[in-house]
Amino acid sequence: MDATDLRIVAALQRDGRMSVRALAQEVHVSRAGAYARLERLQEHGVITGFTAVVSPEKVGLGTSAYVSVSIEQNSWRQVAGAMRALPGVDHVALVGAEFDVLVQVRTRDNHELRNVVLEQIQALPGVKATRTWLIFEELSTRGRIPKTE
Repeated sequence: MDATDLRIVAALQRDGRMSVRALAQEVHVSRAGAYARLERLQEHGVITGFTAVVSPEKVGLGTSAYVSVSIEQNSWRQVAGAMRALPGVDHVALVGAEFDVLVQVRTRDNHELRNVVLEQIQALPGVKATRTWLIFEELSTRGRIPKTE
C-alpha cells in the first residue's frame, strides 16, 4: 500500500457511499486509477466490505458493556463461536491478559444485560468466570487507520 491507497481508504472510511468519481477527485488520481486501486484493495482484503454505521441508542440498544471472560484451556474455539451467536454480542476478541476473551454486549437495558451475562455467557460450556464493565459513553474511532506520519 502506498500513500494514495491510504488516502483512498481514509476517504472511504469517512464516506463509504462516495462515488468512484468523487473518490478520484479527492485523492487526485484518474477515475480509472481510482477504480483499479479500489478493486485491488478489495481483492487483497484491505477493504473487506461496505456497511452502514448505526447508532446503537437510536435502534433501542441503550446499554453497553464490556465483559471479560475467563475460559478453560483449549475451549476458546467453542466459546468464541457460541458467543458470536448470542443476541446482544457485538464484538468478541481473544486477548492475552488475566482473562481470555473480551466481549462487547449491547442491550436495551440493564435487565437484558444481566440476562445475557448471567444466563447466557456464564452458561456456556468452558466459561469459568466473567466480569462486567458498564460503558457510560463511547468515543468511537471505529475502523480508522491511525496516522503514522
